[in-house]
Amino acid sequence: MQIPPEPSLTPEEAIDRLEVLHADAARALRRALRQFASSGIPPTPENRARFRYPELRLYWEPSGRIPATRRAWAKFQAPGCYATTITQPSFFRRYLLEQLRPLTEEYGAVIGVGPGRQEMPYPYALEQGDEFLGEGVSPADLARHFPTPLLAAVGDEVADGAWVFEQGQPRPLALFDAVRVDYSLRRLAHYTGTDCRTVQPWILLTNYQRYMDQFVAWALAELSVPNGPYQRLELPGGVSVSRGEEPAAAAARVAATPWHRFQMPAYHLLRGDSKEGVSIVNIGVGPANAKNITDHLAVLRPHCWLMIGHCGGLRQSQVIGDYVLAHGYLRRDRILDDLVPPEMPIPALAEVQVALQDAAARVTGETGEALKQRLRTGTVVSYDDRNWELRWSQERRRINLSRAIAVDMESGTLAAQGYRLRVPYGTLLCVSDKP
Repeated sequence: MQIPPEPSLTPEEAIDRLEVLHADAARALRRALRQFASSGIPPTPENRARFRYPELRLYWEPSGRIPATRRAWAKFQAPGCYATTITQPSFFRRYLLEQLRPLTEEYGAVIGVGPGRQEMPYPYALEQGDEFLGEGVSPADLARHFPTPLLAAVGDEVADGAWVFEQGQPRPLALFDAVRVDYSLRRLAHYTGTDCRTVQPWILLTNYQRYMDQFVAWALAELSVPNGPYQRLELPGGVSVSRGEEPAAAAARVAATPWHRFQMPAYHLLRGDSKEGVSIVNIGVGPANAKNITDHLAVLRPHCWLMIGHCGGLRQSQVIGDYVLAHGYLRRDRILDDLVPPEMPIPALAEVQVALQDAAARVTGETGEALKQRLRTGTVVSYDDRNWELRWSQERRRINLSRAIAVDMESGTLAAQGYRLRVPYGTLLCVSDKP
């Protein structure tokens, strides 16, 4: 075990230090970029050594009774040194405090913060990664003298159980390091058309624009409620609607939003109190989109993501408009088979299932047997082929054996991604057709 720093930082002091180091590194990188763009002078090795992410380290050597906890997070399984690089520490402050406080208060872990060895790629220090290209500077010039994103440095080995412990090296403190997080933060802005810092921890994922329209209508209504908790609706393209705006003006601003320019447009309803709001993302159709967006949303460590969308009803008793609450998944999407093998069960999460069932009861006003007639619980089969019906002779037996009640192209992927990336998940669908 490496020697811990003396004295230890408190969680608050550690994050303050992370913020200073991250800001200093980004500032030094931007300054060097401006100098290179104006004079052609590249950074010296000494200057480049400042372009590094801060590193957070925790040291734990048990003494006495080891705390007993049922938490799945903020716990140690072995003594030693744990480390990760951190980006955007001010944005992640609440999450970091939530994780660090139990580790120091219950385990007595020692916290250290310092410059890491991982370089900050230059696009991640800029608001727009190509803002220097208009000054006669080519990407090749920048790549020759500045750190750039490298595929070899971005991966999910920790989340996928592929990380290998090396004697004398710290264990990973987080699923995602700074480079992996920054990579996803930029991807989120690209796909959704919104700043990643406006994404809320309660996330709805849908496969039809009509759900987006309903969400926006509900959000505008919430913003008009006197003394309501919601304060602002963030829209694609940097547009926002705030509490107190005239309904006609707000509707006009929403209508003018350039959401169609983005592959997976998102809307975020923010609260004004200490509680978190809700986001919705139109992920489109298919497991590739579902995996793509959740690969990136996972770095935000959301409380939950839910699939809310259309499905085909497979049972004779179902009618158009019925709800489907998934408590199991037959994964025929294939996209995650190498990471989460199909034979791995993806369990339903009790808290999520109860919350969705209670929500359906509140919306419909029905309970008991009447609710069961409207809300069917069972297995959802997710395909990667929209025309799976053309293989009915091959698929029929598998569907019957699974007792599947609905079919779509995203739910199984989103659930498997939640399982894989440690994000709570759930699925509530509406029957839109009967294959």
